[in-house]
Amino acid sequence: MVVMQRYLTQHILEDLNKKIILLTGPRQTGKTTLAKMLKSDYDYFNFDNMEDRLSLQKKSWDRSKELVIFDELHKLKNWKSWLKGVYDTEGIPPCLVVTGSAKLDTYKKVGDSLAGRFFQFRMHPLDLKEIQTLSAPENLEDELDKLLACGGFPEPFLNGTSRFYNRWKKSHLDIILKQDLIDLENVQQIVQIETLIQLLKSRVGSPVSYRSLSRDLQCTDKTVKRWLIILENMYVIFKVLPFHRNISRAIQKMPKFYFYDTGQVIGDSGIKLENAVACALQKEIHFREDCFGETKKLYYLKNKDGYEIDFCTTTDDKPSLMIEVKWKDGNLSPNFDIFHKLFPQVKMIQLTKELKREKTFPNGAEIRIAHNWLSRFSLP
Repeated sequence: MVVMQRYLTQHILEDLNKKIILLTGPRQTGKTTLAKMLKSDYDYFNFDNMEDRLSLQKKSWDRSKELVIFDELHKLKNWKSWLKGVYDTEGIPPCLVVTGSAKLDTYKKVGDSLAGRFFQFRMHPLDLKEIQTLSAPENLEDELDKLLACGGFPEPFLNGTSRFYNRWKKSHLDIILKQDLIDLENVQQIVQIETLIQLLKSRVGSPVSYRSLSRDLQCTDKTVKRWLIILENMYVIFKVLPFHRNISRAIQKMPKFYFYDTGQVIGDSGIKLENAVACALQKEIHFREDCFGETKKLYYLKNKDGYEIDFCTTTDDKPSLMIEVKWKDGNLSPNFDIFHKLFPQVKMIQLTKELKREKTFPNGAEIRIAHNWLSRFSLP
């Protein structure tokens, strides 16, 4: 078994003695493993386990331990109010870590808020930047190929075979659909949501029409939107909106959806690479926000004539980086010129998987080999 110190470990340790730690992210990203590595002396409770549920009701954990871990606590009714009561009455120590495979801030059960009592960390699957830090692999291009084929979830990535991954991804999705959705959302239309996921797998990188999806699924736009929000809350997909200075207008335009598990994507290699880049950017944005309080967001760019740039990151709501993703193209995308006129100060990067040599241009644009850039990038 490979023991890895994940990218959030040190930052969580710095906050562990000050606040409740809420650690969220997709199922099987390694949240529980990370939590148990924070201290050697801990008590652990999983709300999915009946005995643990009884212990939580009695609040009978071992208070002599340095750390108490509550896993999947958001499934407890009024969990925020319950946790607030524990924190306000007993404080720290022991340190408290709450982990969950759903967006914990979404489940606003009746009760008091935890405002001011917690720090949240969102944990993502592995990406090239973290892989480089963990193991300094000899061939980063091979690691990127593995990410595209098997995704970045630690177990299938470390196994590295498509045979293992194909079995793993089926059971992974089954748990989300047949356990989490019913437990948290009381959703009964599992087959239709499964079909929705299948439709999204082949539409990665394209603006998604709610109306088109509703026709395919024979339900209302409103129902499709609700299901998509649920899948976002379950960390199956994440949404990328088109950038617009008027936020309300951006929200009304068609979003793109990407999968946390790149291996799920149906399409050519270029689409899988685009999904992997989206995952890396979203992970870095959440990291900068959760650990340093920075305000960054991920968008795509599209003008009224239909010209697009794959990604645009913003800092304090101002565009700071444009990224175009290509599989094999040594020529700079002409779309950069179009958007460079609108945002002249914004850094421009074209990432290409198969590239003989890297290039820079008079307007400041750069063409970079994808695996090299993704292994060491930072956001402006």
